[in-house]
Amino acid sequence: MLGNGVIGILSETTNKWERRAPLTPAHCARLLCGKTGVARIIVQPSTKRIYHDALYEDVGCEISQDLSQCGFILGIKQPKLQMILPVRGYAFFSHTHKAQKENMPLLDKVIAERATLFDYELITGEHGKRLLAFGKFAGRAGMIDFFGGLGQRFLNLGYSTPFLSLGASYMYTSLASAKAAVISVGEEIASNGLPLGICPLVFVFTGTGNVSQGAQEIFKLLPHTFVEPSELPELFHKATSHSPLRKTSKRAFQVYGCVVTSQDIVEHNNPSKPFDKVDYYAHPENYRPIFHEKIAPYSSVIVNCMYWEKRFPRLLTTAQLEDLTAKGCPLVGISDITCDVGGSIEFVNQNTSIDSPFFRYNPFDHSYHRDMEGDGIICLAVDILPTEFAREASQHFSDILCQFTGILASSRALDKLPAHLRKACIVHSGALTSLYEYIPRMRNSDIDDSLRNLQSTLSTEVKYQISISLSGHLFDQFLINEALDMIEAAGGSFHLVKCHVGQSSDALSYSELEV
Repeated sequence: MLGNGVIGILSETTNKWERRAPLTPAHCARLLCGKTGVARIIVQPSTKRIYHDALYEDVGCEISQDLSQCGFILGIKQPKLQMILPVRGYAFFSHTHKAQKENMPLLDKVIAERATLFDYELITGEHGKRLLAFGKFAGRAGMIDFFGGLGQRFLNLGYSTPFLSLGASYMYTSLASAKAAVISVGEEIASNGLPLGICPLVFVFTGTGNVSQGAQEIFKLLPHTFVEPSELPELFHKATSHSPLRKTSKRAFQVYGCVVTSQDIVEHNNPSKPFDKVDYYAHPENYRPIFHEKIAPYSSVIVNCMYWEKRFPRLLTTAQLEDLTAKGCPLVGISDITCDVGGSIEFVNQNTSIDSPFFRYNPFDHSYHRDMEGDGIICLAVDILPTEFAREASQHFSDILCQFTGILASSRALDKLPAHLRKACIVHSGALTSLYEYIPRMRNSDIDDSLRNLQSTLSTEVKYQISISLSGHLFDQFLINEALDMIEAAGGSFHLVKCHVGQSSDALSYSELEV
């Protein structure tokens, strides 16, 4: 069936809010006209997809629950296992190339059905940059949603602000209408101001990637000034001093933004040594956190957009937050767009949903609440933000995917595909491709603790004698294969102790092996 020119589009089933589509009706029309390699497109019916079935029918697509005639099937999120058909090609965000236990049943199903699997996350262009991603939409939605929650929180603290008029991103008919609402809030701030009791209102953005760019795009719709991290203490001092100028003004007419990167959140343990990004990525143990000392004390809102790994210092620990709160830190809330549970912001122990996006954390008694009243800070931690702008996110995604769809639909042989698509193929006709042969090796290394304990009681022989740390572009450049080959070629065996995979072309991966 693979390569027969018939494309299928899955109905998304993982989350009630998932309304995105891999291909829009307009792009389907384009693929069905002319010599594109696509002969037919069959769309599974869906009553919640942002583009309703009739729009696909109008451009020549067929609507059917049965995708058995399709050689290549597209989705967004992981489908249910029973939706994987034999000897078909699939493309979606599978999250299987990292060999996480929770995603291995899907990989096993693809292999058992002798199917072919491409992962959007692995389709990269020059310099390893991902071509298919939703980062900016996550940033946009996360910023708008947080503005609305911020208005509610300020009201509970006794302040009426223009932010109160904003709804959640999904409540607007388009990204443009959501931006118009934010612009209206900005106009009210510029004309009527904000209460001095909540000013200076400082938004700190971590990182400079797509997520941060999307969040800043929305923030810039307000009257604003960006300041350098080093300028925060002076800004805070001037705005909170009892100067005659401050006494004559009872309102503030702008907000402040500050972008921080790794060099602003850590410093070398040796004060005489400057920050070095390459050295920090290779030896994070030589650096200590300073975000809680130099940035957080002056932050009203932290917009967390930066990827983090466990080997790095946390952005903010629970103890640090408790100390900051006791000292009167102005922090009102955190928009954790990375949604990294147990990650760089330690107290974030849960995901939230689009229909209930906030929780309140009280650092004094370490309690969690689902309201806006009481002590503590509010936190947004929604892990499916891009679907709030389902139409624009789908359009953006489809603009790029349609460029590859024809060749994926019509090709049977992997070697006939361009290099960037070959590299994104994890399984072909039921067999792992050479670049991903490390996956079963990593799975096999993950011996149950009970089994290892049993082995240790039956034998006094030390099986693993050396610990090896690997850091670099292990997965996007497939260096992990070379490392494992060298170990096995020397007659050794290994056990995977830790594995953290970088989520962007700039982020390095890190693994620890016992050999």
